[in-house]
Amino acid sequence: MSDFLDVSGSLTGRRWIGPSVEHMRAGEQLAQETTLPSALCAVLARRGISASEAANFLEPRLADLLPDPRSLKDIERAAKRFLQAVARRQRIAVFADYDVDGGSSAALLISWLRAVHRSATLYVPDRIDEGYGPNETAMAALASNHDLIVCVDCGTLSHDPIAAAKGTDVIVLDHHLGGETLPAAFAVVNPNRQDETGDLAQLCAASVVFLMLVEVNRKMREKGTTGPDLLALLDLVALATVADVAPLTGVNRALVRQGLKVMARRERPGLVALSDVSRMESAPNTYHLGFMLGPRVNAGGRIGQADLGARLLSTDNPDEALAISERLDQLNTKRRDIESAVRSAALEQAEERGLDAPLVWAAGEGWHPGVVGIVASRLKEITNRPAIVIGLDGDEGKGSGRSISGVDLGASIHRLVSEGLLLKGGGHKMAAGLTVARDKLHPAMERLSELLAKQGAGKAGPADLKLDGLLMPSAASVELVLDIEKAGPFGAGAPAPRFAFPAVEIHFTKRVGDTHLKISFGDGMGARIQAICFGAFDSALGPALEAHGGAQFHLAGRLEINTWGGRQTVQLRLEDAARS
Repeated sequence: MSDFLDVSGSLTGRRWIGPSVEHMRAGEQLAQETTLPSALCAVLARRGISASEAANFLEPRLADLLPDPRSLKDIERAAKRFLQAVARRQRIAVFADYDVDGGSSAALLISWLRAVHRSATLYVPDRIDEGYGPNETAMAALASNHDLIVCVDCGTLSHDPIAAAKGTDVIVLDHHLGGETLPAAFAVVNPNRQDETGDLAQLCAASVVFLMLVEVNRKMREKGTTGPDLLALLDLVALATVADVAPLTGVNRALVRQGLKVMARRERPGLVALSDVSRMESAPNTYHLGFMLGPRVNAGGRIGQADLGARLLSTDNPDEALAISERLDQLNTKRRDIESAVRSAALEQAEERGLDAPLVWAAGEGWHPGVVGIVASRLKEITNRPAIVIGLDGDEGKGSGRSISGVDLGASIHRLVSEGLLLKGGGHKMAAGLTVARDKLHPAMERLSELLAKQGAGKAGPADLKLDGLLMPSAASVELVLDIEKAGPFGAGAPAPRFAFPAVEIHFTKRVGDTHLKISFGDGMGARIQAICFGAFDSALGPALEAHGGAQFHLAGRLEINTWGGRQTVQLRLEDAARS
């Protein structure tokens, strides 16, 4: 396959790959067989959608795609016990992880319970003092005055903490990779249990909670009563799915699509307040969820008060929602400053170690545990390698890792725990957390690099940039973007189409903050487009475009609609460029 626009090494070192001949032909055939716009047909063809499938794909019905909850082991048992606790007015505690998925999962349960005039105690562990997941002290304390503890987005590997909840039933609703044995909980509902089929492995924890509530409502109907409106809870499921980077395919796509519609109704006080604080001026989309709302919900668990996110998402008080939103916005600003310092130090260390190894890693004294995962994600994006970043404190280090497609990081972390090289560890294919003794840091990272190499990590160069076609600035209309968005929502596992604008002239550049760049470009015939490039100065991209000197460039990225003052314009989210 030849290089698209003859770009074999862009300003970020990538090769550009255009659509295959087969995809172009399939798109043309789809356009002929339907009345759909050609740009939309090109996107559908890339997804392998035929003319007979197009209508259902463009309007996915949750009723058609939602799996039978009873296909998950233990879910009937969990639903029956949960409903029993509600009916008997037993005391319920929700033990949630401190991230968006955990907070959304907790809010799902609390919102459902509020609708039936019940309540629950919320417990979110402190990231630094308690670490991830249930701990023995907290579980024993909750067990002393609760009849049921529901662990959400955690608990699958928590054998000792769950055993410490003596005299109290524990339900686990999770999605993290399970071990060979399960804890002695009343029920463990997890599509990534080792005895599951794996058909629902792509679900986040909030989706698992949602499925349990579907089963709960079904059991209520069998007894002649009507449960709370579950569709009204899909805004929480959508937020968690996008923020947890779950693939937006199959049922996940339908959940997010419907959830965005629910969110647009602005009925949940927490999300309304957070959207306003985040200065969202248009209907919510996956970018807003992943890059504006998600990071702010996460900020409390990363560097502030761990339960702020869950409290925000579950409150029905607008005043409380506004107060928490403003606090989370402040914490997010502080988090960005901390992250920037750690990222610079981690990248420098990783470069000294070498960025072409199967594993890119860095460890630093006092690096904040709340930002190591974000920094690991940045290293992964820069190097196209699995990355681990660890903050050292005393005799231990707590770290987080992110992986690339085709390399199962979670399984390798589990292997290191079983081999005694890590004190703790868990996660899933694309993300994992770990605790390591300081004196075993280097042996652990060497062994992890070895395991990841066997899966193919380290063989690839910078990720090729796959493009869907060429566009001229005059063709990039709001109508075109709206047509393309019919195939969305886009995100992990379902990337938004990328287009290349060939041989354009840069008319204007402006640095935004320390690392971002805004530009205006055109084709010399009057049409101009605004573009934003996030992290431009983390590579050669920013400096080259800023000092363009009148030279022509090929620009590549994803189209989006920018709303300002009630007016919609097309904007390019610039990802790469090459000299023309």
